[in-house]
Amino acid sequence: MSEQPVESVSVREAREHFARVIDRAEHDEPTVITRRGREVAAVVPIELLREYRQWEERELARLIEERRNEPTYSLDEVMAETLARPE
Repeated sequence: MSEQPVESVSVREAREHFARVIDRAEHDEPTVITRRGREVAAVVPIELLREYRQWEERELARLIEERRNEPTYSLDEVMAETLARPE
């Protein structure tokens, strides 16, 4: 992905020049879509979306594995500790 500035266009401009927006994505150039001056969407190269989804899956798997390695406590242990606390 190139490090040039990301082009930003309004919804109206994106509609009028949709083929150009798609051409930019095909050339690894994302386009941000704005509505009333607020960024609301982006048209990005499909490979970038795929890479993001893979990263997201890896991150989720990492978090699940991390949680599996944390100690677990039974309800009895939690109740006993809670009841042992001074009021």
